[in-house]
Amino acid sequence: MTPFFAMSLLFSLTFGQTASLCAPSEYIIHVEKRECAYCLAINTTICAGFCMTWDSNGKKLLLKSALSQNVCTYKEMFYQTALIPGCPHHTIPYYSYPVAVSCKCGKCNTDYSDCVHEKVRTNYCTKPQKLCNV
Repeated sequence: MTPFFAMSLLFSLTFGQTASLCAPSEYIIHVEKRECAYCLAINTTICAGFCMTWDSNGKKLLLKSALSQNVCTYKEMFYQTALIPGCPHHTIPYYSYPVAVSCKCGKCNTDYSDCVHEKVRTNYCTKPQKLCNV
């Protein structure tokens, strides 16, 4: 093994977590309510990317709490509220959504994140679309 390769391997193992590609990313959320006339396309930022993680071979020997893996999640965020156009008076026309300011690799917090790895099937509009740039 060459000294350069050995140093590169040692560096990547030591600083791999800081080199993870977890950062705020632009994302469009499509929001509609059955009672409202329009679908709202909201430009926001979410946390997305790759986090270094280790998969233990001794899964049966460890507690479940020790098996959770790091995900790209919010470090700092705030909530923004948008008005869905074309809603009747008896309907609440507001939708609140998170805006990522900064991200980190860490355990998924179900208080504000969806921690299930499933493909989103409903991020599209079925009604006429209005764009919201907040």
